[in-house]
Amino acid sequence: MSTTVLVLAAGQGKRMRSALPKVLHPLAGRPLLGHVLDTAARLAPREVRVVYGHGGDRVMEAFANVPVRWVHQAEQRGTGHAVKLALAGVKAGDVALVLYGDVPLVQAATLRRLVAQARRGRLAVLTAELDDPAGYGRILRTGRGAITAIVEDRDATREQRAIREINTGLLACPAGQLAKMIARLRSNNAQREYYLTDVIAMAVRDGMAVAGVKAAADEVLGINDKAQLAEAGRVLRRRVTAGLMAAGVTLVDPERIDVHGTLICGRDVVIYPDVLFEGEVRLGDNVLIESFSRIRNARIGSGTIVHTHCVIEAGEIGEGCEIGPYARMRPGVELATDVKLGNFVEVKKSSIDRHSKVNHLTYIGDATIGKHVNVGAGTITCNYDGANKHRTIIEDDVHIGSDVQLVAPVTIGRGATIGAGATITRNAPPGELTISERKQVTRHGWKRPVKK
Repeated sequence: MSTTVLVLAAGQGKRMRSALPKVLHPLAGRPLLGHVLDTAARLAPREVRVVYGHGGDRVMEAFANVPVRWVHQAEQRGTGHAVKLALAGVKAGDVALVLYGDVPLVQAATLRRLVAQARRGRLAVLTAELDDPAGYGRILRTGRGAITAIVEDRDATREQRAIREINTGLLACPAGQLAKMIARLRSNNAQREYYLTDVIAMAVRDGMAVAGVKAAADEVLGINDKAQLAEAGRVLRRRVTAGLMAAGVTLVDPERIDVHGTLICGRDVVIYPDVLFEGEVRLGDNVLIESFSRIRNARIGSGTIVHTHCVIEAGEIGEGCEIGPYARMRPGVELATDVKLGNFVEVKKSSIDRHSKVNHLTYIGDATIGKHVNVGAGTITCNYDGANKHRTIIEDDVHIGSDVQLVAPVTIGRGATIGAGATITRNAPPGELTISERKQVTRHGWKRPVKK
């Protein structure tokens, strides 16, 4: 029995107080809806259908490369109406799994338990127990524990509001039976909407078994405002850090690390507080990451140290390197073994070979640097002529003095030395000292300007 996933994502999200559609608000670097679709994909469904409404063009554009079928809900008439639209054409023998675009934390294992109940011909409802259930529909059960109905918070009595078990809105049911119940929904409630939850009472009256599958409270957090969005971020952070520490990573403060993507670590990795990882990052054994650094789409070799306040936007870093503090690696950078980028060094679209050093206050762009090269402070590769980028090649065993401008295209030959303060506009021969000779002048009697 295949599964068809129906994701309800048509809400406006007024309490977010934003022009951005609610399901596009970012959580750990991805839109809320993206988390839901990723989880749905882990179930290997026959199809995923997304019901959209408010900001539909922006929502569809954000997920243009995701294989989903879009269903337009032009008029917001409740969750039951949205499911009715989404069910059109779904095979009666499939399990219809209803998810919400603003409930991003539910885990695939929980959904598999829900679907398993529906495959037994039951209406399966995902529930949770909350310390503060205000605002949620309450689960009504018989004395023996059988689910009989769900009552919305606004329609509940005082006694019913004291119930802590709530409806999460997520359910699974054989699609044919769900469609029949949806067709019988009526809008005789305070909001004049078609409540999906009313199918619970229908199933009971029809003699269909209703199964309650409990989820952890942190899985079912719905996002309605920025405070709940922040809380969801904390939940995800705790999940990620728990996994990292279980794998042997030392997190100096697990509450102060963010992973917006995938972080894969070797043995004996140490990460200090306030580090942000984005995209796919791989850290080799014995890597040390100091505080206030941001690392995106990078591979960092074993034994490398990234000092404080570094920005690594992408790149390959070899073993035993030392980066920073206050260094920036822009995309297209490859560092071999035992390379050092010191403080206030920026490197872009360049390769630096083994045992070379770019210590401080330097810009390296569109360059190829060989082995055992030392680049002095204040050196700049002048790679842009105002129209095109040009390449600088620095061969092995070169020593470049401080405050040097290398005007590309230019090649510095093997073993060459470039004197401090030089402006190099032509190729420098191997093994020689190249300088820019200037006459030092003293102007006698010159007076420094005085502020009036």
